[in-house]
Amino acid sequence: LALQENEIKLLTAEIERLKNFGCLGVSPSLEGLRDENAKLKYRLNFLQKSLQEERSKAAKSMININSRLQEIFGAAIQAAYPDLENPPLVVTPSQQPKFGDYQCNSAMGITQILLKTKEQKVSPREIAEKIAKNIPANECIEKVEIAGPGFINVHLRKDFVSKQLSSLLMNGVQPPAVGKRKKVVVDFSSPNIAKEMHVGHLRSTIIGESMCRLFEFAGYDVLRLNHLGDWGTQFGMLIAHLQDKFPDYLTVSPPIGDLQAFYKESKRRFDTEEEFKKRAYQCVVLLQSKNPDFIKAWELICDVSRKEFQKIYNCLDITLIERGESFYHEMMKDIVKEFEDKGFVQVDDGRKIVFVTGFPVPLTIMKSDGGFTYDTSDLAALKHRLCEEKADILIYVVDSGQSVHLQTVFAAGQMIGWYDPKVTRVAHAAFGVVLGEDKKKFKTRSGDTVRLIDLLEEGLKRAMDKLKDKERDKVVLTAEELKAAQTSVAFGCIKYADLSHNRLNDYVFSFDKMLDDRGNTAAYLLYAFTRIRAIARLANIDEQMLRKAAREEVLILDHEKEWKLGKCILRFPEILQKILEDLLLHTLCDYLYELATTFTEFYDNCYCVEKDRQSGQIVKVNMWRLLLCEATATIMAKGFDILGIKPVQRM
Repeated sequence: LALQENEIKLLTAEIERLKNFGCLGVSPSLEGLRDENAKLKYRLNFLQKSLQEERSKAAKSMININSRLQEIFGAAIQAAYPDLENPPLVVTPSQQPKFGDYQCNSAMGITQILLKTKEQKVSPREIAEKIAKNIPANECIEKVEIAGPGFINVHLRKDFVSKQLSSLLMNGVQPPAVGKRKKVVVDFSSPNIAKEMHVGHLRSTIIGESMCRLFEFAGYDVLRLNHLGDWGTQFGMLIAHLQDKFPDYLTVSPPIGDLQAFYKESKRRFDTEEEFKKRAYQCVVLLQSKNPDFIKAWELICDVSRKEFQKIYNCLDITLIERGESFYHEMMKDIVKEFEDKGFVQVDDGRKIVFVTGFPVPLTIMKSDGGFTYDTSDLAALKHRLCEEKADILIYVVDSGQSVHLQTVFAAGQMIGWYDPKVTRVAHAAFGVVLGEDKKKFKTRSGDTVRLIDLLEEGLKRAMDKLKDKERDKVVLTAEELKAAQTSVAFGCIKYADLSHNRLNDYVFSFDKMLDDRGNTAAYLLYAFTRIRAIARLANIDEQMLRKAAREEVLILDHEKEWKLGKCILRFPEILQKILEDLLLHTLCDYLYELATTFTEFYDNCYCVEKDRQSGQIVKVNMWRLLLCEATATIMAKGFDILGIKPVQRM
């Protein structure tokens, strides 16, 4: 904004200068002068409009209170210790009300720096007092207190918190300001053609979708890529088997009902029939040379898989753009040439390999028979995303087992000059495996990998059983509402069970735990949400009345539980900012659970709607408390949306 304001001043001055050309005795061509003036005015109008839009957006954005306090304390530390370079800046929410609302814990770190760099021995408490004296005038701090060895306890102003809550109610949940709109490419899901999606694909699909939703909400330009395994030697055996089983496949669409069985049959033949194996290799050569009949066979197999994948994506509300390995095939020879031209390639027993500094295992970019590898494909994908898509942030949501491989590929891209990690962020959002309740890899009783579609169907069945156990089907819900609740609970619980665990760890998949409506589960949160939404409805307060109240009412935060809830609601932007930095979505789940339990404390202690004990008639509606209910529900709804969970109005 400051840069735009400065440019507006310069442009305005330049327009004035052009007007005065005649007075200054300069005689440029009048036409040229008019053109220049018109260009400047156009640029000025564009900037003024852009500045107005940015200011309007900034005014509506939810303030990240933690970031605002960091700005304030950063200025105070700078004023108190102007000679210190990069002093520690530590601001965190307080864990107990007696320590205020936030704490600045920078004094201890500054003590150590002064001792090491200047050999000055100053107590942390003395430093804290000096920082406190230099706090600039601001809109959010009521008072500060020095506690213990040098903690600065911060008490927020109630009118500031009240104003921020009113802004939330009037403007809706607006993303925190994140600066320049960046391009984010997220690689996730990525199943293999001709193989069914299994439980191993669940985590990448759910985590990747949620990350995309978060970056989209924050205002980034997000490209969601599905890096399908749709190319390679396995297609030789699949096409050879297709030719034998459905010889008229070019004219009649083959009825491949079970692609998994089809894959297993072709693999068995490949392993046991030498003649079939030779023909499979010939099919690979013909496919890679773009023979039309073989391309048609390949497309048929891919289409069958796509339809099966899409059933799962529809269930889980996943949006992806397909860009499989085949997309990068034509780029691979150029990748090999580029590494050769820059002197990075070594030949080892006919293979072309690249050693990357810091990694003991080289990348194989060409096999001895001239074929390409996964390494070549991944390098081509990395270059395309960086150099063609112009990604500012590139995230690979891939299991932890691929960590060394991906770090080697990223380092190779850096080594050859495709990106500078100080400018472009390339990250591996790794995740652990899904375990069964026996703490071993999640398998069926027969030892097979669990098919994802079977898992989702089992979730639907169990969710309906749970709803019927609670007798929701008898009097509470209509048939349509029951179906909506079943879908919401089933898929919401599966997603939340995954996202609520730190993605870096393995997690135990348990339907019983995820469908429990007590504790940190989607079932509990969905129920809490419908309960909150029902409070205003049962008090006969509609949306229009709430909007009017949001404009006119002052949110009173005198009760300790009102104050606690108000502050908890406003922590939402700092939670999102943290996740944008570390990509750990369980933080959002923990926050939503904390918000729901904080709301329960508030609701148990503060009457929102007061009724006559005898008649049950409403005698008083405490509108500011209903507005706190609405603010809580609004934040929860946005949190659910980022997690890909669909709440229902009645449950």
